Amino acid sequence: MRLEIGDHVRCSDGVYGELTDIVIDPLEKRVTHLVVRPDEGEAARLVPIQRAKGADREQREIELDCTLDEAQRFDSVRETAYLRLGDSPADDPDWDVGVGDVLALPYYAGLDYTGSDAALYIDPHVTMLYDRVPKGEVEVRRASAVISADGHSLGEVDGFVVAADDHITHLVLERGHLWGRKEVTIPIGAVDRVESDAVHVSLTKNEIGSLPAVRVGRHG
Repeated sequence: MRLEIGDHVRCSDGVYGELTDIVIDPLEKRVTHLVVRPDEGEAARLVPIQRAKGADREQREIELDCTLDEAQRFDSVRETAYLRLGDSPADDPDWDVGVGDVLALPYYAGLDYTGSDAALYIDPHVTMLYDRVPKGEVEVRRASAVISADGHSLGEVDGFVVAADDHITHLVLERGHLWGRKEVTIPIGAVDRVESDAVHVSLTKNEIGSLPAVRVGRHG
């Protein structure tokens, strides 16, 4: 089954949402969960990979073996934390931090004035939005970088090809600019390690460049 980030996700009784991220066991290189954002704008849910029955590549659609009501009971992944700059969310025995984004940077506010000097207040905190994933697992999204063995950013993760036992067989890398996007399929044996928001491969930039590539149709 090929899982492309951005695929539509359908339940047995209707369209559910969009595949936004993929959660992976980095040691076994096995997909464990799909992160699906419902079309209704509700919080993204953590869907066990075992609930995925298959994928229709022509329709770019993944089918789940549950109803829409059942899908709403899957765990929400999004969390918010107000942290001191440089700090991380508190450690949790059951969850790790997946991908995250800073919502607000420290700001300056004039509190009072003494003559010509303004006393400025520096807020040492940031608001962080992040996904929580099961302990020991990592999360990748379309913006996640693929890094070569010689330290080059090769492009972004487009998805994965998985076997019947949910182990990854290939990484799908998307390269190029908007009107010249191409996909390169990399065997899992050439994937050195997977981290939250990054995949490192054991091939150099030139070696990746010599692999077969196909134009990405959805970019025109």
